[in-house]
Amino acid sequence: MKSTTDQHEVVKPVKHDSRVIARASLWVVAASFLFGFAMVPIYRIACEHVLGIKMSGEAADAAQVALMTVDESRTVVVEFVASVNSKLPWTFKAEKSRIEVHPGVLTEVWFDATNQSAGAIVGNAVPSVAPSEASPYFNKTECFCFTAQTLDAGESRRMPVRFVVDPQLPKGTTTLTLSYTFYANELETKQLALAQPSVDGVAKN
Repeated sequence: MKSTTDQHEVVKPVKHDSRVIARASLWVVAASFLFGFAMVPIYRIACEHVLGIKMSGEAADAAQVALMTVDESRTVVVEFVASVNSKLPWTFKAEKSRIEVHPGVLTEVWFDATNQSAGAIVGNAVPSVAPSEASPYFNKTECFCFTAQTLDAGESRRMPVRFVVDPQLPKGTTTLTLSYTFYANELETKQLALAQPSVDGVAKN
């Protein structure tokens, strides 16, 4: 005759290792950060290889720009497009939608951004120039896209862009479009929130 112990299988409670759960949570957080960083490269790839729009995010060589000769015999229309990613609660616009410039003339234009959220946010602007074949002839000497931009809650900022159109721009190109899209830099925004003290002066955890 079987004993009571033999008749009923003893089911041991399953113990969840807290370290495994913690590691899984860390992987999820890390993946979220990586996805945020990947948004800009994905946007760059889509523009350059799918839409044929050349991305441009480096400062032009000042010495080369200084050597350019102004071509007063022609004008080029430069259009400006400003947008923000859906995850970024900012408004962003160009002061002027288009201007006419002589190739070789150093020109300054302004863009305005406002953080409409209740907290500080770090954003990065991704520039592009169209048509893509004209991108090498569009030279930025100063641009807010070269560095991350931090706006406090409700803060507005006017940001300049200084550029020159190379006189070697092919004669058939009469219009250039400079576009900027602002993305939220989620990692730097989180780091900023951790570094800032709370309202009562006690550091945030």
